Amino acid sequence: MTSRPAQTPTTRPRRPPARPHETPPPPAPASSPSPTSTSPSAQRRDARATRARILDAARRELTRDPDSSLEDIAGAAGVARRTVYVHFAGRAALVEGLAAEAAEAIRRAVAGAPAPTPDAVADLARFVLMVWPVGDRYRTLIRLARGQDLARERVDELLTPARDMATRVFAHGRRQGVFQTTVPPDPLGRAIEAQLLALLDCVDCVDLGLWSDDGTGAATAALIAAGVAPDIAAAKVDQVRKCGSPTSPV
Repeated sequence: MTSRPAQTPTTRPRRPPARPHETPPPPAPASSPSPTSTSPSAQRRDARATRARILDAARRELTRDPDSSLEDIAGAAGVARRTVYVHFAGRAALVEGLAAEAAEAIRRAVAGAPAPTPDAVADLARFVLMVWPVGDRYRTLIRLARGQDLARERVDELLTPARDMATRVFAHGRRQGVFQTTVPPDPLGRAIEAQLLALLDCVDCVDLGLWSDDGTGAATAALIAAGVAPDIAAAKVDQVRKCGSPTSPV
């Protein structure tokens, strides 16, 4: 009988152990999305915050340089240029956004003004001190209006509440005999308005340290232009200041 040769058993090659980085991570537990991260109300809040940041950057950049580009403004706001276009169709829409903010701030200032008192000189000082912070914040609109970025009609529209109130104060002061009577109340108000706008527009004077004001100098100058003696004007503004600085509407 022929014997079969002994067969060497075959051994399967051993698989090398899996390296740590090849081990798949366990599946992450399912979690429900945060209600604030995707809700429409959260998206609206984010959009409003971004829009406000863009407007604030535009106000600062255009004050620094009225010819600032949308690229400059986007960089100052920390957003991409395309994000600016999501909120504003272009430069004109951005300037209008600033004008709308300024108009609302003026309306709040006028609405928050105290009722007229028997002292028209104090009323005028108080009025200038209340509106000065608005003008100081949005002084760039003066140059933009001069450069045709903002229509003159729009400037008249946003200044109307302040002009109406100033005219009433001047008329009251004329009846009391404390303001000049050479110029009627409305033209006098426009003349003093132009004076205040000129002071606000003196950006170079501020940069050079020649003019910086919290409203005290502007209010004193307005009283003097209205016909109040300089020493009385300064004392009246100081008195109004000591009674409490008006709350800034901006």
